[in-house]
Amino acid sequence: MPVRKLIEFLRENSIKFVVISHSPAYTALEIAESAHVPGQVLAKTVMVDIDGQLAMAVLPASRMINLELLKESVGAKNVILSCEQEFARRFPGCELGAMPPFGNLFGMEVYVSPDLAEDDEIAFNAGSLSELILLSYKDYVRLVNPKIVKF
Repeated sequence: MPVRKLIEFLRENSIKFVVISHSPAYTALEIAESAHVPGQVLAKTVMVDIDGQLAMAVLPASRMINLELLKESVGAKNVILSCEQEFARRFPGCELGAMPPFGNLFGMEVYVSPDLAEDDEIAFNAGSLSELILLSYKDYVRLVNPKIVKF
């Protein structure tokens, strides 16, 4: 989903947001630094395979995913990281590593760390490694309806 389509979706839902352009960066912490956004506010999207189903795990850039805890939290038998070949086609127009955390628009479950609720805002890659979108965390939850679980 290119940035423009995501922006259209946000506008259709009357969401207030800001687009932040920054120099290209490739890790979540580099992106946070380049965009001058706290690592706790910047959400990174980690693609996981949960019992054979592709899903998004969304957590602060400053944190690392605990696959075992995610497995326990969702009651799964197997949780592994997905490799790029398994999910690249699901995100046409998105740069690898820049998938927006809107799994609902891509037909997949979204699991969000409760740590992201500690801030009023959430920022995330918008399909590009040089643009972020910043919006209200409450609006994000309302649009995506993620499952809030510890991981």
